Order: sequence, then structure tokens, then C-alpha cells
Amino acid sequence: MKKIYFKSIVLGLATVALASCSDVADEITSIIYNRNFSPTSVEAKVRNRTNIELSWNLGDGVTNYNVEVYANDSLTFAGTPVQSFSVTPDQVPVTIKGLEGETQYSFRVQATDGNASRDSKWTGAYAKTEAEQIFKNVAEEDIKGTSVTLRWPAGEEAATITLTPGNIVYNVTADDIAAGAATVTGLTAETEYKAILARANGKTRGTISFKTGIDLADTDILVKAGSDIAAAINDAPEGYRLIVEPGTYGIATDAADHGGSITISKAITIKGLRQNDHPVIMGRFKVEAPFAVDQVTLDGTDTDGGQCFDFTKDGEIESLSVTNSEVKNYTKGFFYINKAVLVNTITIEGNIISNIECSGGDFLDSRKGGYNSLSFKNNTVYESAKERDMFRMDDASKTIAATPNIVVDHNTFYNVGSGGANYRVFYVRFKKNTITFTNNIMVGTNYKRGFANNANTDQAPTLEGNFYFNTENLIEAGASADATISWFDTKGTVADPKFKDAAKGDFTIGNDDVKDKKAGDPRWY
Repeated sequence: MKKIYFKSIVLGLATVALASCSDVADEITSIIYNRNFSPTSVEAKVRNRTNIELSWNLGDGVTNYNVEVYANDSLTFAGTPVQSFSVTPDQVPVTIKGLEGETQYSFRVQATDGNASRDSKWTGAYAKTEAEQIFKNVAEEDIKGTSVTLRWPAGEEAATITLTPGNIVYNVTADDIAAGAATVTGLTAETEYKAILARANGKTRGTISFKTGIDLADTDILVKAGSDIAAAINDAPEGYRLIVEPGTYGIATDAADHGGSITISKAITIKGLRQNDHPVIMGRFKVEAPFAVDQVTLDGTDTDGGQCFDFTKDGEIESLSVTNSEVKNYTKGFFYINKAVLVNTITIEGNIISNIECSGGDFLDSRKGGYNSLSFKNNTVYESAKERDMFRMDDASKTIAATPNIVVDHNTFYNVGSGGANYRVFYVRFKKNTITFTNNIMVGTNYKRGFANNANTDQAPTLEGNFYFNTENLIEAGASADATISWFDTKGTVADPKFKDAAKGDFTIGNDDVKDKKAGDPRWY
């Protein structure tokens, strides 16, 4: 029976084929359906906090799309839409504005060609907007030691400002709304605060972070513009802070007014008075004691070519901290550890670092000594270490006892290691090191030995959330790859961050997908 049935099917197909070929007039050349197909792949993405980018696949013959927006909804489409409009195919994707923050919206789309009877069925998507941001950037002159003036567009509704830490609640007045400004007092000096502006219903209208200014303490010394910075450092007592006014200061040598080096022989901090108007110090530092730099620009122009920070004495040092500063124009590198010294913690966070040539040295260079902890976070590094290692730590375990933990997180690297040299990102040979490399953006890197190629370098590093563009040998082996490369970031994403103006040091991210992932130095989101 099976054999007879098969022959019957074949005979039937042959009959249909002959009939089709013999009657050309019956050939189907087009199909007109009773109604338009519903839009497919409708997707809603949050853009700029409270805008929604709505996209979908376009259909043939559709001249317009009807769009409806429902607030506080999850695809039920109940009640009256808060927005309804029509767009043409060339307007897709469409950005929907005028939405409230922290609100879930449903969106539905219908295809039409002008004949209502042929309108498609609706297709929906939903998304929740982020918190609004109507706060203006906090101006330097509005920040005091124990108070701050916060500003937003005049006339915009607001009910409260809540500041943390301290859970300080300020009730916004009618005068504040009219002026678009409120002054909050009772704050603590040199403290990072987060302020939230909210409506009466509790929904956020703006969020801003700021750091209160300096309220000079007994252990602070104010360094006036035009002062001798080297003398101020030498004269300061142990544990004091130098609070330095804006201006340019030179570490003098016998031959010049700046460009020399000075030894840090006691625990000391150098901090700029202003957060956005840094003092500029020309020169280098020989580090032999705990040292901290904050809100300062360090410039190596006309120095003797050495590293910015050079550890020059055996022993132990608790810490080196460089934060919220700018470091530029040093020939050999950022720091150099070529003594049997153990630095417990090295913190390099929130800086802009540029033109560290690394001629005759590596970027962060540890040879005869070492450290227990290196935190390298929220920095922007560009035009540096083009033909040298970025993170070097030789095995000095015979002279010091260290457990190196290297954390590299949320940094933007541009044209670092771009010279095509036979080096790598991590040349870490101190045994039992651990490496974390997360949420970074790397553009223009082509080390032949990739991330690492030494057996002592952590063979199972933590790698998450990184983006790469115009890089070689980091995600996979390229044409120039050395056969000894140890590992790749196979989970990394290739994407052009579309920097606003990298040539001028503006790395504002233009790629929404990269921005949404909050990769790289947070200042550029």
C-alpha cells in the first residue's frame, strides 16, 4: 500500500506541473491581502532618561503607522492614551518625548495605508523611563565648606531635596521654584553628597552628586598663588595637608624655575583648593613616605625625563594616592618602583592621564619592589605607553613579601599601546597575583602580545563588560599576534564608542549601546 500511495502522489504532482506550465495566463504575479500585516519586532528603548526610542520592522505598502502611548501600563492599553500620533515609514525609529520619569509606559503600533478597513492589528511593547534629570551642574562658586546651592530650570515643579549621607531633607519653597535654586546648609566639609530633587508624589526630578569644599582645619596649610611649592612641602609638619590655590607652581632646580624633583620624606597631602580650577605643579616626586595628591594638575614638561612618582628608598610605605587630578607629559612613566620597597596600597582614581611617553620605562612600572593593592579606576588615559607595557610588576618576591591584587575598572583608554610594539597590557610576574579588568573602553591598542604572555600573570582574570574598537590581539588573535599570548577577553564587545572629539581630549560617548552599559570613565557617559 505504501508503494502505491507514493506513486499516486508523484502522478498527481506531475499533472499539476503540466497544467501550470500550459496555462501562463493563470500565473500569480502579486497578492493583495484584506488588511495590512501588523508591525513586527516592536522595540522600546530608553534614551536620555525620559525619552523612548520606538522602532519596528517596516511593511510593504504601508504609508503610515499609528502610535499610541499609555502611562502606568503594562500592555493592557486601558483608558485614554497620553499620546497618539501618526508617522511615515521614513520617520521610524521615532523618539517619543514629554514622558514622566520613573514611569512604565506601554506603546502600540498599527500599520495603515489610508483605508481604515485595512488597518492592521496593534502590536505592543513597553518600557520604564528612568529618573528625570533637571538639575544643572553644580558650579564651583555654589559649593562651600558646609553648604551648597543647587539649581534647576526656573519654574519647574519640585517638593523636596534629600541629601545623603545624613538623610538631610530640604522642603522646596515657592520662591525656590520661581528662582530655580535652593541653598542647603548644615553640611560637612569635603564630603561626597548625593542630592535628589523630587515631586510631591515622590518621583525623582533630578539627581546630582557633588563634594563640599574645604573648611580649613588646624592641620591644613593654605598655599597662596605664587608661593614656593617646594619650600611649602619641606616646611610642612608630618601628616599635614597643603591646600593649594589655583596657579602654576614650579619645583625649582639650580638651572630652572621648575622641572626639578622633590623628596617626599614624611606623610603629606597636596590638595587643590578648587575642584574645577586645579593648581599646576611642574616637576617630579621622589616618594619615601605616604603621599596623597588630590585635585592637582601635575606636568612633567621640562623635567629630567623621569617618572612622575619615583620610589627611591627601601622599606615599607603605607600608600600612594592620586585622585581627581591630571597627570601629563612625563617621559618615562607614571610611577617607578626600583627599590626593595613594599607599598601597601596604590590608588589611582578619577584622573585624566595623557602623554606619558614611556621612553625607557613602562606606564605603571614596578621592578625591585611591589605593592599589595593597585586600584586603577575611573581614569581616562590617552596618547601614552605606545610601545611599552601598561602594567608591569616584576617578580621581586625574594626581597619583599607581597600579594598583588590589581583592579582596573571603568577606565577609558585611547591610543595606549598603539605603537605595535612587542609588549602587552599586563606584564605581571610577581607570583600569586590576581587581576580584574572590567567595564573598560579600549580604542587604538595593538600590542603584539595582547593582554599577557607570562605564566606568572593571573591565568584566570576577571573580565566583564569591556568594549574594544580598533584593537589587536585582545578579544582574539590578530595578524600580528605573538604565539605566546596567554588569554583573550572572549566576552568583550567590539563597538565604536563614537567619542565626541578624541583629538581634543573629549571622550564623551556617542554610541548609545556603549553608554547604556556605562562602560569607561564615568565622566563621559
